[in-house]
Amino acid sequence: MYLPKLVSIIIPCFNASRWLSEAIDSCLQQTYSNIEIIIIDDGSTDNSWEIIKNYSDKYTNKIKYRSISHSGGNHARNLAISLSNGEYIQFLDADDYILPEKIERQVQFLETTDADVVYGDWRYQYHRDNGTIQLGKIEISGIQSDILESLLATWWVAVAALLYKRSSVDNSDGWDENLPAVQDRDFFLSVVINGAKVKYQSGCYSIYRRYGDVTVSTCSKPRWIACHCLVLEKTESKLLDLQRLSNNYRRAMAACYFDLARTALFIDYSLYLKLVDAALNRFPNFEGNSTKRFYHLVRTIIGFRRTERIICLILITKNIFRSVLNLFINQFGYLV
Repeated sequence: MYLPKLVSIIIPCFNASRWLSEAIDSCLQQTYSNIEIIIIDDGSTDNSWEIIKNYSDKYTNKIKYRSISHSGGNHARNLAISLSNGEYIQFLDADDYILPEKIERQVQFLETTDADVVYGDWRYQYHRDNGTIQLGKIEISGIQSDILESLLATWWVAVAALLYKRSSVDNSDGWDENLPAVQDRDFFLSVVINGAKVKYQSGCYSIYRRYGDVTVSTCSKPRWIACHCLVLEKTESKLLDLQRLSNNYRRAMAACYFDLARTALFIDYSLYLKLVDAALNRFPNFEGNSTKRFYHLVRTIIGFRRTERIICLILITKNIFRSVLNLFINQFGYLV
């Protein structure tokens, strides 16, 4: 009798009691039965530990758990990997969840293709300040002709949307425990650089929560930008050592630095300039990420840097106007 291969679902948890039960239930409700759920409580101060214990008492054959002093999500994930026995690895944040057919579909895909990692589509679940909850549109991850080039640029896929063969995780550098943000991108880059073959399977079976106007990972934009830069610098160094830093990868990194620069524009203009310089240092012929015809026309006439100065002046002016307008509305409650 054929026994399906074991899938280890790894859940790091820090003060996620509000959502933890839904994350665990989404694992227990999978149509693929041969799973183990490994939950690492990372020093929570809410009642997460009690929730974990209740589930583990009820599902002793499915759930492993540990409680550790607060050491960060990456340490928790690395510990969980060391405790796992699965031939496949699913990472799931404690405030996200997966749909019932997710594991079954992706295991079948990995069993019938030469892929080491599969990724699918996903969608946000928005939690508004007024208490309403709304599912966003499905984010189509799509086929990436060069997954490394895409990851170096601006492409991203939610953590829960992936499933890894254990060998691809073991061959990676693990989760960087010194990174407080963008850890998932760093880990995925490590998996790819170390030789994993990554393929796309269509279908949305992963839900990523988003609170207010930002995700948990982007609640501190300066930290988010700094961590992205660290990841890019680390990856660039690896590719140089491997003699794999092609022009396409340089262009991709330039696109990422420029994207970060635009994010920094309303935070620190000097940082914006520094990131634009970083983009041009990686790829001197870089001309921006915009697909708008006006931008291309102006850039053709006066060049990239002058075009950027004009666009940034427009964006800053619009941002100031919007802030003043919102202040006026908040003060008087209506427009004259």
